[in-house]
Amino acid sequence: MLKCRLSTMAILLLVGLLFVTTQATALQNKPFHFGFKKSRGGVPASIDQEGFKEILQKHGAIFQGNTSAKELYLTFDNGYENGNTAKILDVLREKQIPAAFFVTGHYVKDQPELIKRMAAEGHLIGNHSWSHPDMTQISDAQIKEELDRVKMEVAALTGQKEMRFLRPPRGIFSERTLAVSRSLGYTNVFWSIAYRDWETKKQAGAQYAYQQVVAQLHPGAVILLHAVSKDNAEALSAIIDEAQRQGYVFKSLDQFSDSGNPVQPFSHH
Repeated sequence: MLKCRLSTMAILLLVGLLFVTTQATALQNKPFHFGFKKSRGGVPASIDQEGFKEILQKHGAIFQGNTSAKELYLTFDNGYENGNTAKILDVLREKQIPAAFFVTGHYVKDQPELIKRMAAEGHLIGNHSWSHPDMTQISDAQIKEELDRVKMEVAALTGQKEMRFLRPPRGIFSERTLAVSRSLGYTNVFWSIAYRDWETKKQAGAQYAYQQVVAQLHPGAVILLHAVSKDNAEALSAIIDEAQRQGYVFKSLDQFSDSGNPVQPFSHH
């Protein structure tokens, strides 16, 4: 009888432990959709009300830099090519402005010459995953495969051995995906300036793009633009000119600083 009671207790304890572990795992993989309170009048953007600020900080993710320095970080998401990236690169070369391009597997395979040009002209090429999945819905091993494939294909084209920055597809993440990608050597990069620019059939003109971005300028901003947008390509030169007129300096993500110190991504050994 005593043995039976002990066995029952052991089973109950095991079930309880499994339940707690399962709950903890589910909590760790709770998906968040990145969002923020937009900047107005030069006041920094905010994620204070979003419920994930501590998680981003814990895993070294970034969304804006030093809010006391007039520095901007220009980033583009390149899921597929829509005929605008060459124009964007022309403007960046003319203005001598660094940028980061977050690319998918489709983009790498489809546009090798543009990938080579990005690297040759001194821009960072970041990881946007191979197939643009919701990474909270795939395994740790699949996350690694998604990121490794982009990194290896870009390295084969450009000789770029390091890939330190990741933009999670669709801005969806969890504590688990942040931890896994950080263990692979990535800093997750979100944004503090953006607008609805990715719908190619709903472009509203260069002036609209200009107004949307310039209205949100603030110290330390990480600007997200989608390279599929014709409006962005046509407005980029004027956006850069206005930002510089206001005293802003464009910096590369590898110079990123949120408090006067460059970010140091987790090292994977």
